[in-house]
Amino acid sequence: MDTTPAWRSIRFSILDRSRVRQDQSHSEALRETVEFARLAEEWGYHRFWVSEHHSVPGVAGSAPTVLAAAIAAATSRIRVGTGGVMLPNHQPLIVAEQFGVLESLYPSRIDMGLGRSVGFTDGVRRALGHDKRDADDFDAQLTELLAYFTGGRQGVHAWPAEGLRVPAFLLATGSGAERAARFGLPLVIAAVSGEDAMVEAIERYRTEFRPGPGGAEPYIVLSGSVVIADTTEQAHRLLLPEAWSAAWSRTRGEFPALLPPEVIDHEPMTDRQRDLFDNALRGHIHGTEPQVLADLDRLIRRTGADEFLVHTSTYDRTARLNSHRRLANAVGLRVSA
Repeated sequence: MDTTPAWRSIRFSILDRSRVRQDQSHSEALRETVEFARLAEEWGYHRFWVSEHHSVPGVAGSAPTVLAAAIAAATSRIRVGTGGVMLPNHQPLIVAEQFGVLESLYPSRIDMGLGRSVGFTDGVRRALGHDKRDADDFDAQLTELLAYFTGGRQGVHAWPAEGLRVPAFLLATGSGAERAARFGLPLVIAAVSGEDAMVEAIERYRTEFRPGPGGAEPYIVLSGSVVIADTTEQAHRLLLPEAWSAAWSRTRGEFPALLPPEVIDHEPMTDRQRDLFDNALRGHIHGTEPQVLADLDRLIRRTGADEFLVHTSTYDRTARLNSHRRLANAVGLRVSA
């Protein structure tokens, strides 16, 4: 039996949503994201991705391709991309052009992570000029987008994207695993509906995969939180701000800025908020280095993942950075001098 830890054979990357802390400006959060990416490169992470959210008080990342350009300019080796651009919010031609520009300026370093979500509320969707039905045309939008990187579409050319190779990844929501298999693209998936459901989706992806733009073989990126601290209790405390924000969003309709754990301790919660809060604390990999490595080994063996995309957020920025640094050291990432 192979006793080599499974985490030794995979890549580790980072997704940062530019979360805003209490009493922090959105501008400060974005500048912290760029600095975080620079550190991630030093620590040996493979990719650094940013996300797309609109009109969210606690998330500064609203224009991922713009932010990706700033990150690529501040780094020199790490791959930079989006996790992801929400394609139903945009015209495929514009998305292709934006990634064509990024790839032209930073060759062989750009990833195009794509999702099918639309705005979080009706007001945001109206402001974007879209509604939930636009996500129903995702296959057509994706087909059009990918065509712009090959020979154009109906006489329209998305220069400078045409002829460039920008790896595309699909974020799994709903039928996302089957779609990634059908298009032959790497799959990015999280245990949003539980680990068992995620494993079932991964198995369907492998079974139905057809060679395509992403390569001849399936490629699976697991996305999840990983928190390392000196004790399990300390690591658990670091999970509280994001869990409270998730519970608040489900009952108030917006993600708030992150609060310190000691403030959350005294926040009144309805029964529904308490249930949502408790549920949001489940399923995260956290603890000391040995605990985290054991959990990673089990999960990677069960899923056969090729990569882990860490998307941890908490109020304490120093503790968060230390957690990512400690993870890099624990799994033996190459750290630059």
